[in-house]
Amino acid sequence: MPRSVTYDIVHETKYKYSEPVAVCLNQLRMRPQTRPPSVVCNQCSVTIEPMPAKIDMHPDYFGNVVDSFAIESPHESLVVKVNSQVQVTAINPFESQNIPTVAQLTNAVRTGQTQSDLLAKEYVFASVRVPLAEHFAEYAKAVMNEDASVLDAVLNLTKHIHQDFRYDSTATDVATTTEAAFELKAGVCQDFSHVQIACLRSLGLPARYVSGYLRTLPPPGKPRLIGNDESHAWISVYAGETLGWIDFDPTNACQIGVDHIPVCVGRDYDDISPMRGIVLGGGETTLSVKVDVAPVELPAVIIPPA
Repeated sequence: MPRSVTYDIVHETKYKYSEPVAVCLNQLRMRPQTRPPSVVCNQCSVTIEPMPAKIDMHPDYFGNVVDSFAIESPHESLVVKVNSQVQVTAINPFESQNIPTVAQLTNAVRTGQTQSDLLAKEYVFASVRVPLAEHFAEYAKAVMNEDASVLDAVLNLTKHIHQDFRYDSTATDVATTTEAAFELKAGVCQDFSHVQIACLRSLGLPARYVSGYLRTLPPPGKPRLIGNDESHAWISVYAGETLGWIDFDPTNACQIGVDHIPVCVGRDYDDISPMRGIVLGGGETTLSVKVDVAPVELPAVIIPPA
């Protein structure tokens, strides 16, 4: 039986301003979505303080749910809290009998052999954060055999980036380009993901960016710290009509499992940044973010004696 874990997730974002903000307009992309067969969102609620004058919830082009809101009265702080409950089920696509090779998949996508292949084709093009270049393709070809199954090949690239790049939160920032991160061979999950997507697309393989959460486990014998989990990012690669999209995490060198909780998908980070907007006023801004990912403790089932 597939292994499943249900999580209660709290994502709290706080802004404090040195001067009053007269008006703010914001968009949130923080609601997890049900994405069969591995993710089911049981419930999600968003609270905003101060209460917005206007709020609208709508899907974007990629199927992510967006909360757009406006606060039109002076305020010196903004607090956004998103509470979700999500069930994640581990799948093992490597057991499938219908895994195409890299060469088969690139040809299917290029020629649009099925409707699914044709829809995936939009993810082989460059996007704002992800350029296409021959050096990305050559980097990938060093560890990806075109006659290998696409899943084995992508996992090899995932592990290669993990080994070749240094995780360093001081090396890059949110504005660092994919080219710069590739030259540095350093960065964070956003950079690792953008580099892998650039490599895959430069080979003609559809790949997209995934935002979500990663459950962190405390050291043995230590209690779990509340608010010590992380927002995270990884990649999703199209593996053909039968398998669809399969996710890999280059930061942790793995295919994702039950410790990963997807939230939004897009071409790159610019499509799915958790919160963006504009303010009038505010002066200096202080930002703090807390994320808590807690497995739900289900009640024990007592089986009566026969």
